[in-house]
Amino acid sequence: MKKTALTLILAINAIAWGQTAGPLGYSISTPHPINPAGGTTTPSAQATQQQNPYLGSVPASNTGTKIRLSLKGAIEHGLHYNLGLVETTQASADARAERMRALAALLPQLSADARQGYENLSLKEIGIKLPPIPGLPGLPPTTGAFGYQDARIIASQSIYNGEFRNQYRARKSQEQASALSIQDSRDVVVFAVGTAYLQVLASAARVDTAKAQLASAVELDRQTANRVKNEVAPEIDSIRAQVEHQSTEQRLTNATNQLQKDKLTLARIIGLAIDQDFELTDAMTYRPLEGLTTESATTEALNSRSDLRSAQASVEAASFNVRSQKAQRLPVVSVSANYGGGGPNIGNFNQVYTLTGDVSVPIFTGGRIRADIEQAQEDLARKKAEYEDLKGRVAYDVRVAWLDVNASESSVKVAQRNKSLADQALVQSQDRYTNGVTNYLEVVQAQEAVAQASENYIESLFSYDVSMISLARAIGGAEAKLSNYLGGK
Repeated sequence: MKKTALTLILAINAIAWGQTAGPLGYSISTPHPINPAGGTTTPSAQATQQQNPYLGSVPASNTGTKIRLSLKGAIEHGLHYNLGLVETTQASADARAERMRALAALLPQLSADARQGYENLSLKEIGIKLPPIPGLPGLPPTTGAFGYQDARIIASQSIYNGEFRNQYRARKSQEQASALSIQDSRDVVVFAVGTAYLQVLASAARVDTAKAQLASAVELDRQTANRVKNEVAPEIDSIRAQVEHQSTEQRLTNATNQLQKDKLTLARIIGLAIDQDFELTDAMTYRPLEGLTTESATTEALNSRSDLRSAQASVEAASFNVRSQKAQRLPVVSVSANYGGGGPNIGNFNQVYTLTGDVSVPIFTGGRIRADIEQAQEDLARKKAEYEDLKGRVAYDVRVAWLDVNASESSVKVAQRNKSLADQALVQSQDRYTNGVTNYLEVVQAQEAVAQASENYIESLFSYDVSMISLARAIGGAEAKLSNYLGGK
């Protein structure tokens, strides 16, 4: 069964609730499609970065030395530098700021105010008018210029505001949802790094296989040339040997080129400098999955998946938002007070203060409150539908990953047996050719069979390990489960 990282296109997760997955968007849920081998210049590097930040990073500086990188070390590096996780963390900081802003509306507000004023009041304007008194001059038209100073401490407190109280609860739930999104993003980074790491291992295995095949082709080319020279084999055998030699060299060149490209992709995901020299220390392994069933995996996923818990927190936030909009119809009670001094100058201050209690009741708002409530209810209904859909998708993800694990496990066993048989067939063909029983065409065919069997084995082993990572991602908590699933890596 062939399956490479190029086909691992993953669906849209519930982190970005405004996005919807396409009809073909099946597989393990992630905030963005994951394709570790995807190019970065089509249509532009910036467009690719915006499309999927989990394939980007904030690169570190080149250390100047060769780095030995384990899978665990690569994941730790990715969790520190991956762009997708950095952006999710910043989004969580925004949610925390919104919660603090909502809380501030419920807490006492304290401020200080000081002023120096100069005025000239019109007595007629403010309605001061005395009847004329014989023998006394009338009032002047203005008070004349005068100055005064005033300094006060001002405090205000909301006693009851249902709208603000429920807004705070909604923001608090949104902050919780954002924090859970960070944990889900960490699982996405683990999946992306693990897949890219395994892709490099698979490419390295292809390079090693190509080198071994090239060494065998070189030796058979030399033997065939000697046999043709000694006139014990036809010249066409030498031509076939040269063609096989050149084909094997090209296969090695292609495999080496792909290995370097896959290493660059891994470096971009985990945040290594693009010119950083590194080598991988782990290897692809086969370890049967034990102690887990589909039912237990599904139950664990429904309880531990961070994106599902984040969706539940978003439903709670939407519910509090509905309450907040309905509370606009309720009275708002608040108090305010100020205390200080005032007078013509600071040396002649008198004590001044104000204490007020306010009750505000909306009577007619032109239907604005009703519109706000309906909009909030629609948002709540959408959040609930998305949550229920996500529950079904979580169960779906586990089932699909489980099927992939079983199919890949069977594929590994078959490919391993086929590789062993192909190696034996090649040895027998070489012996038959050396003893003159057959021609070189049989050897070429046996070599091609070995190459194909080796490729199938590498693909099957890669597919199995990626399926294990997918299962860890589907259940949730991939960061902790990966070492157990991949044999203690």
